[in-house]
Amino acid sequence: MNIKKIAIGCDHGGFAYKDAIIELLVNQDIEVFDFGTDSDASVDYPDFIHPVAENVENENTDLGIILCGSGNGAAMSANKHQGIRAALCWTEELAALARQHNNANIISIPARFVSKELALEMVKTFISTDFEGGRHERRVEKISCI
Repeated sequence: MNIKKIAIGCDHGGFAYKDAIIELLVNQDIEVFDFGTDSDASVDYPDFIHPVAENVENENTDLGIILCGSGNGAAMSANKHQGIRAALCWTEELAALARQHNNANIISIPARFVSKELALEMVKTFISTDFEGGRHERRVEKISCI
């Protein structure tokens, strides 16, 4: 998959990592759609996660990156969208497997539980790993409730 556009969104818990991730992506000539937040002031994560999920679901962007303190609320919000497969990842291996086996289209990063360096490595892995298809395809096709 040749990644050209990525949507990103976070709450106050993930804000400290967002600019570094955007810089990484821009340096790889990827267009970034930033849905906030833009400070560490307390906000409600769904307000910033749903726009990311909508962009990925409507194929306005190739993939999405979401961050919050635990990564759980962000992933839960994104996964309410039928076309989204948001994977909560805290290691590079999980980021790779999320793409290879689950065709995840959004990575959810738990900013309070991983270093900024690890978050950047997970993003690199996530965007450079392709879905393997094959036996995994039929499983992924069974995820949606529609």
